[in-house]
Amino acid sequence: MENILLEIKNLHASIEGKEILKGIDLTVKAGEVHAIMGPNGSGKSTLSSVLVGNPAFTVTEGTVMYKGKNLLDRTPEDRSRAGIFLSFQYPVEIPGVSMVNFMRAAVNTHREYWGEEPVSATDFLKMMRDKRKLVEMDSKLTGRSVNEGFSGGEKKRNEIFQMAMLHPSLSILDETDSGLDIDALRIVANGVNKLKTPDNAMMVITHYQRLLDYIKPDVVHVLFKGRIVKTAGSELALELEEKGYDWLKEENAR
Repeated sequence: MENILLEIKNLHASIEGKEILKGIDLTVKAGEVHAIMGPNGSGKSTLSSVLVGNPAFTVTEGTVMYKGKNLLDRTPEDRSRAGIFLSFQYPVEIPGVSMVNFMRAAVNTHREYWGEEPVSATDFLKMMRDKRKLVEMDSKLTGRSVNEGFSGGEKKRNEIFQMAMLHPSLSILDETDSGLDIDALRIVANGVNKLKTPDNAMMVITHYQRLLDYIKPDVVHVLFKGRIVKTAGSELALELEEKGYDWLKEENAR
């Protein structure tokens, strides 16, 4: 039996009465990396927001099943504890909240959900050291408040560090490559690749092929005006890089 983690059928979603998603169908299996590409305003970030339960968006039609259970009737907190992680396009700073306390609280909340004992202080610090190496993150950064004074690249590394600490089943990376120079992009992508296993899956939302040079997708979907208009292998990303998105407008005007 195929291990389907996420199954989306005919998903429609709106914000403030304006429909953004207009019938999304998407199936993600364990072990897969799916790239979601498309021009600005096509609905990529809306899709990620709906999956994690952002209350600003209203689902008006369709179903989303996660590990065989209805995702849409679960709170954002419950979705996170059940193994869904979102790496933000614009990570926020949380002054006064230390990285150590923030991550330990998050890890232990997840452990409690799965009926596990809280992690000890000693084991937690060892876990932080190990995971920090994945994204080549300076120990000084994990000693600060969450994202406070971090550069854009450091914030993105911190997102992948948090992902490593929580080991989610489904990771959604919303334009993780935006604002990164080549070195930071390589480090972030290498961290993501090291976290890929046969039991988890990733959705990588991006405009550009350059991220997919480092994170190789199994499937590429093109989102345009709230619908997936094309699905293929990794070669589709190269085609988009060459042609841009103008051909979508022509093809979907017919």
